[in-house]
Amino acid sequence: MDAVRLILTSRRALAASADPARVLREVWQAQALAQAIGSRLAVSGPPELRGEALGLTELAGRGCGVLDPPELDPGELRAAQLTALDDARQTLLALDALLADVGIALVGVAGGADGESTYWQCMEAIDAADESRDRVHWMLRKLAAREEALPER
Repeated sequence: MDAVRLILTSRRALAASADPARVLREVWQAQALAQAIGSRLAVSGPPELRGEALGLTELAGRGCGVLDPPELDPGELRAAQLTALDDARQTLLALDALLADVGIALVGVAGGADGESTYWQCMEAIDAADESRDRVHWMLRKLAAREEALPER
């Protein structure tokens, strides 16, 4: 499935999540998807993005690692459904929006957390999402610079 479509599916699922456990499950899914997108860009994306994409892969992996992994059936893992990344710019713009949604959702869960463990998991996941967004922004800047450098036709 195309990256942008998977991102939109993740955004809808996150927005529809009402209870904290479901939100954390969707946050984990979003971070796993960001990791898969970073990996795909690092391997086959535009050359100027590859280093930053590798960094995105690592940061998003950290975002997954600080949260308890959800129990998912094999077909439920959205990151595993990634088969196409046709437009790096559109993918990164959509991923930026998803990671912003992740941060907002985590603030909500942290604010209502019953225990310190959940609170600190959310704080670390917020940091990972913010740093992942920073990488996405760097990649978008590099794409813009590349487009500006192209000769006019």
